[in-house]
This record gives sequence, C-alpha cells and structure tokens, in this order.
Amino acid sequence: MPATAYRITDLRDLDAAFTIRERVFQEEQGVPATKEHDAHDRTDARHYLARATDGTPAGAARWRQTENGAKLERFAVLADFRNQEIGAALLHAVLVDVQAELPDAEVYLNAQLRAIPFYERHGFLKEGDMFEEANIQHYKMVLG
Repeated sequence: MPATAYRITDLRDLDAAFTIRERVFQEEQGVPATKEHDAHDRTDARHYLARATDGTPAGAARWRQTENGAKLERFAVLADFRNQEIGAALLHAVLVDVQAELPDAEVYLNAQLRAIPFYERHGFLKEGDMFEEANIQHYKMVLG
C-alpha cells in the first residue's frame, strides 16, 4: 500500500500533524515555536496528514487562501520517512483540494533551498530572489 495523505477532519490527526511539524521545524531546524505556529493554524488554514505505508503519521502540510492566491505552507516529513513518496502524497492531496476550491488561483509557496528540486519535479518554478525566513533560505515558487 502506498503512502496516503488526506485533509484533516479529526483533532487527533491535527495533533499528529502539529507534532510532526514541531519535530521537523523546531527540533530539527531550530525554528522558534512562535514562528512555526501562527493564527492561521486555528482559523483559515486547511491541514493535511500523510501516513506511511504502515499507517504511521509521517508528514504534514497546510494551505490557505491569501490575497495572492493559494499558499502552500508547513510541508514537513519526518526524517525516517523521507524519500518514500510521503511529500508527493501530501502535495497531491493539497493540490486536488486547492484545484477544487480555487480553480483559477495562483498556487505558490516559499520553499527551503533543499526542497526546491522536489517542488520543481512537481511543476513549480522559482520566482524572484532568495530570501530568509526563520534563518533559513527560501525561494518563492509558483505552480507553472
């Protein structure tokens, strides 16, 4: 069975997603909790959870509508599950929902440097200059 990802409708799944994000962003990358969690988490963001082939929660993501379109955010895959199509499953689940809800919106994200090849493989293009968020270099990327 391949990895699966879906929109979160259950608080236990939301807790699992937040735990994944905390482990990846705060513990692994040193992002302060105040920057990792924001008001969007509890208001307008739609959250997603990915499970590995054995059902273990392995990845998380969210997206929200902004004045510029649909912004994909907080994509995180636990270290033990990387390179197992978890990120691809998450991205696919998110894009299906974005397309259904906002079919004409620009889809964009801020990608960490090491994630750029992943997003490029899935049709995103770098736009503009490199910038820093939470002491990590990023590029804005737009779905082509």
